[in-house]
Amino acid sequence: MSETVQQNGVGRGARLPRTARRAQLLAAAQDVFAANGYHAAGMDEIAERAGVSKPVLYQHFPGKLELYMALLDKHVDELIRRVTEAMESTTDNKVRVRNAVGAYFDFVDNESQAFRLVFESDLRGEPLVQDAVDRATTSSVDAITATITADAGLDEARARLLAVGLVGISQVAAMAWLSDNRSLPKDDAIALISNLAWRGIGGGFPLLPPND
Repeated sequence: MSETVQQNGVGRGARLPRTARRAQLLAAAQDVFAANGYHAAGMDEIAERAGVSKPVLYQHFPGKLELYMALLDKHVDELIRRVTEAMESTTDNKVRVRNAVGAYFDFVDNESQAFRLVFESDLRGEPLVQDAVDRATTSSVDAITATITADAGLDEARARLLAVGLVGISQVAAMAWLSDNRSLPKDDAIALISNLAWRGIGGGFPLLPPND
């Protein structure tokens, strides 16, 4: 299935498959939501930015909340994927910590400003939004907890609290770095925070690669 692109009400003759059109609409909505927040964003503006008519936009998303949730879920999944890959990509625990911190810095240091929907949403009072935001933290903590439990021999409660600490320091530091206009090179900032985290985790618990 494909649709004709509309720009300012004039058909341009180009047609896009449904999946490509959906991606186009999400990209336009991302720009508008990141700039204005949920409440100030309008479906008219999103349709105009995408170069489509409002009926085309509503064919894909019945309303603004559904569009917002599609974006939010996409970004939450991306963050969880980054953190999970940080844990699974190596057996070197010092590198794991560095990669976990780096996952948050990379997530906020993105031209799409996806982090604004996850970390700065102005719609936290909506249960669907709050559930998605909570999932970003909980699933990231779960991934780190599983690794700490396996490698350090800690019970789940202690491992989970350490994981919460690592997620917390990574997110807060990444946001502070961004708010400070990237005052340090990103690699230097990641090294600084990951060294801080590793000295606490690596110094206090026998986190060793399985073959060591």
